[in-house]
Amino acid sequence: MNRYPLWKYLTVLIAVVIGLLYTLPNFYGESPAVQISAAKATVKVDQNLLDAVQRTLATANIPTVGAYYEQNGTLGTIRARFENTDQQLQARDLLDKTLNTVADDPHYTVALNLLPASPAWMHALGWFEPKPMYLGLDLRGGVYFLLQIDMQGALTARYDSLAADVRTTLRDQNVPVGNVERSGQSVLLTFANTDARDQAVTVLRQRLPDLQFTDANDGGKVQLSGALSPASVTRVQENALNQNITTLHNRINELGVSEPVIQQQGNDRIVVQLPGVQDVAKAKELLGRTATLEIRMVDDSPAAQSALAANTVPFGLERYTDRDGRPVLVRRQVILTGENLQDAQPGRDQQTQQAAVHLTLDSKGARIFRDVTRDNIGKRMAILLFENGKGEVVTAPVIRGEIAGGQVQISGSMSAEEAADTALLLRAGALAAPMSIIEERTVGPSLGADNIAKGFHSTLWGFVAIAVFIILYYRLFGVFSTIGLAVNVLLLLAVLSMLQATLTLPGIAAIALTLGMAIDSNVLINERIREELRNGASPQQAIHHGFERAWGTILDSNLTTLIVGLALLAFGSGPIRGFAVVHCLGIVTSMFSSVVGVRALANLWYGRKKKLAGISIGQVWKPKSE
Repeated sequence: MNRYPLWKYLTVLIAVVIGLLYTLPNFYGESPAVQISAAKATVKVDQNLLDAVQRTLATANIPTVGAYYEQNGTLGTIRARFENTDQQLQARDLLDKTLNTVADDPHYTVALNLLPASPAWMHALGWFEPKPMYLGLDLRGGVYFLLQIDMQGALTARYDSLAADVRTTLRDQNVPVGNVERSGQSVLLTFANTDARDQAVTVLRQRLPDLQFTDANDGGKVQLSGALSPASVTRVQENALNQNITTLHNRINELGVSEPVIQQQGNDRIVVQLPGVQDVAKAKELLGRTATLEIRMVDDSPAAQSALAANTVPFGLERYTDRDGRPVLVRRQVILTGENLQDAQPGRDQQTQQAAVHLTLDSKGARIFRDVTRDNIGKRMAILLFENGKGEVVTAPVIRGEIAGGQVQISGSMSAEEAADTALLLRAGALAAPMSIIEERTVGPSLGADNIAKGFHSTLWGFVAIAVFIILYYRLFGVFSTIGLAVNVLLLLAVLSMLQATLTLPGIAAIALTLGMAIDSNVLINERIREELRNGASPQQAIHHGFERAWGTILDSNLTTLIVGLALLAFGSGPIRGFAVVHCLGIVTSMFSSVVGVRALANLWYGRKKKLAGISIGQVWKPKSE
């Protein structure tokens, strides 16, 4: 009656073994480490650099626990672990000095980090390698930034783009216009007469519905002023916020920071949390790598070349340098930005077989690029990248003919490696609006360790208190319940580790809550068994009916609690979601351990006895007969 088939016992055993295997990495802790990544998208981090790093550390007699190269997205990262923080700091200073010989122009980011201290045999499991849970900022330590987005800058960029759209639209429709320029937060158009102005209003209201036009006659000039509608302003600001968040994700994820938190706060702020990063200066450097991409025309006229030779910059032009260090004069007018770039992939020119970069523009960018290349054949077009406030000409190819369809090819004197680097640099994304850090905090690893210790001890002593009470009250079935409770915690930690979830202080609170909820199921089962015994059932029947008839109550109570957890998961954010994830998983594991696991123990202990006189489940009080 109370015997499980062999496959059920094996299922419980396999679950316990897997739970133990995937929970173990969480008890090994973390080792101090140094992380090396590229400070520029054009700098390579590969196996050769790892060999050089190991030679440098060996020469300086700084031992490592392990050093390895890891591919993160499209960028590589080198990580080296050390026995203590003293060796970590020595290695960081040495590698920073060795790899970045020019302080003002660093090629590599050498940052302090923390890595799992799992043994080598776990790494040997490959795809099945057990990994510890990620720890949140409050448990692991790290850096916290609150970024303020310059929404006026986003609107200015949008008006610059709209000014170019207005010029193109009026030219295509053969509407005469004297001048089109951005004036503050508006687009100002100048006409020769009122007929041209009225004709332009009719065309622009149809083609550019985001702009609202009003007459702006000044000093006898026939002018028209266009401003974004309130709904369009809101949409521009939302797009800027979303694009900045996406760009930050792309950059930080490729730099190998484990489980960064990048989320919106309010209408114009972004919260960035980098767990495990101890160096605030290097963390700022990571954020500062977010770049803006622009395409402008190069001025190679004799007057511009004369001014360049005289080391002066004419009005309307700006001076930048290309990758070879040669000066280039480009016009201030921005033709396209990174917003119009959908993809960039390295490849080869089909005719010359030279290395090239293939760009894919969106529909708006394709139309603008077609018109610009058609009107500027034989001239040069510069692709500029702005990183850390400094602009650099990535490439400045000569326009050979009209380019339509949004498929653009950049080719010239570049190697296949340079083409791949350029594609990566262009593909990484651009900020839609500038940002500034308005708040920063550092959570030290010692504070995180203290939070972990307090959370661990509170959960441990809660478990001990429950175990003592349940054993004293239910005797052997209390022992079964305690073992089931331990298995529940084991499975919960294993599932969190397999999902690579991020554990925070609210998550530890959810684990403690799970202990109380899990023992409720065992109390229901044990009391049901007692009730069956009071009603005159045999011990074997009492065990069978106790588990069977308590199941419905256990399912209902856990299901209602699960609904609340799912609501927290769906509508909550930040710490609330972290609590909800652990809470929901704990409900599932508690049902398995209480109903399946504890019954397997009871069946294994009592199921082999055909004639069972009694069971150890504490005092069974029978009602007095009337």
